[in-house]
Amino acid sequence: MISKLPNVGTTIFTVMSALAAEHKAINLSQGFPDFDCDDTLKEVVNAAMQQGHNQYAPMPGIMPLREAIAKKIYNSYAQTINPDTEITITPGGTYAIFTAIATCIQPGDEVIIFEPAYDSYIPNVLVNGGVPVLIPLTFPEYRINWELVRSKITSRTRMIMLNTPHNPTGSILTEADIRELEQLVAAHNLLVLSDEVYEHLVYDGGQHHSILKYPNLFKNSFVTFSFGKVFHVTGWKMGYCIAPAHLMKEYRKVHQYLCFSVNTPMQYGLAKFLETPEHYLSLPAFYQEKRDYFLQLMADTKFTPLPCYGSYFQLMRYDRISDEGDKDLTIRITKEFGVASIPVSAFYQDGQDDHVIRFCFAKKKATLEQAAERLRKV
Repeated sequence: MISKLPNVGTTIFTVMSALAAEHKAINLSQGFPDFDCDDTLKEVVNAAMQQGHNQYAPMPGIMPLREAIAKKIYNSYAQTINPDTEITITPGGTYAIFTAIATCIQPGDEVIIFEPAYDSYIPNVLVNGGVPVLIPLTFPEYRINWELVRSKITSRTRMIMLNTPHNPTGSILTEADIRELEQLVAAHNLLVLSDEVYEHLVYDGGQHHSILKYPNLFKNSFVTFSFGKVFHVTGWKMGYCIAPAHLMKEYRKVHQYLCFSVNTPMQYGLAKFLETPEHYLSLPAFYQEKRDYFLQLMADTKFTPLPCYGSYFQLMRYDRISDEGDKDLTIRITKEFGVASIPVSAFYQDGQDDHVIRFCFAKKKATLEQAAERLRKV
C-alpha cells in the first residue's frame, strides 16, 4: 500500500506524554487540564442521560445547543448566526478543521499555513491532496509577515489557515492583521479556515478578533471551536464549526459520512450549561491567574518567558541553560528532572529550532508549584 502520509510518524504529544508516564514526570506537555470540569456540567449531562437522551442526535447537532451557540456568538461578537443553517456540532475541534479542509480542498489546491503550526493542519491538507504553503511567523514575536504572504499567493491558492489565540506561541491576531487579511481574501477570493478553540483565553485586557465579527471575511470562512478546551473536558471531544449557509451546506455533505452525529447527552448538557454566560465569561481571569502564577514560580529559574497573550501555553527560551536542540533538552528534562514539555521545533515541518520549549499551564496550583520546583534545578 502507498502511504498518503509517508513522512508522518507518532506525534510529539504522544511521545512526550508516554515519556512522562515512563519517568513519572509532571506532564506540562500535552494541552489538557489536570483538574476536573464544573460539577454543574457533569450534573446536566447526567440528567440528560437519565432523561433518555441517549440515541442518535440530528446530523447537524441538536437545535437547543445550536441555538445556545448562536446566542453566545451574538453576546460575544454582536453577530447573528443562523442556528439552522450555519452551525454544525462536531466531535472536537480537530475534526471540525479536517472536515472543512475535506469539504473544499481539491488535489493541487494550495493552502497557506503559518508555522509553528498545530500538528494536524499539514497532514489534513496532504491527505486531501492539497499542497501546504508554509510561512514562518516572525521570531520571537510570532507575528504574520503579510508582505511574505502576498508573495506566496498564486493562482492555485485556495485557502488560508489561521489560529488565534495561537498554539503553541500564545500570540493573537490584531485589528491590523484582520485588515490585511480582508484585503487578501477580497483580492484573491480565498477561503479562510480559522481555528479559534481558545477564543475565551485572552489576557491582559486583550481582545479576541474572531472572524465571526467581520462579515466580509465570514462570508468566505469556516470557523472552528472546542467545548473541550474551554470547559476543561478535552476527553469529551466536543466542538463545532460555524460557516455561512452556502459553505455549511457542503460541509454537512462531508460530515454526514464521517461521523454523522455527535454525543447526544453531552449536547443536551452543554446546551443547558451555556444558559449561564458566566461559565465562559469567567475563563479569561481564571486562566490568566494560572499564567501569572506559573510565571511567578518560574521567575527563579534560568528559563526566559516569551509573551503569552492567549491560549494556555507558555513558551520559554533556555539560552541561559544550554545550546542543545529543543527536542534533546525536553527529553533530558523529562528524564533527569521529571517535567515534560514540548519542543517548539515539532511545530515546524523542517524542524526549525529557535531553542524554545512549550509548557502547558492549565494545571492545578500544586502541579505548577511542583513543576517549577523541579525546573529551578535545571
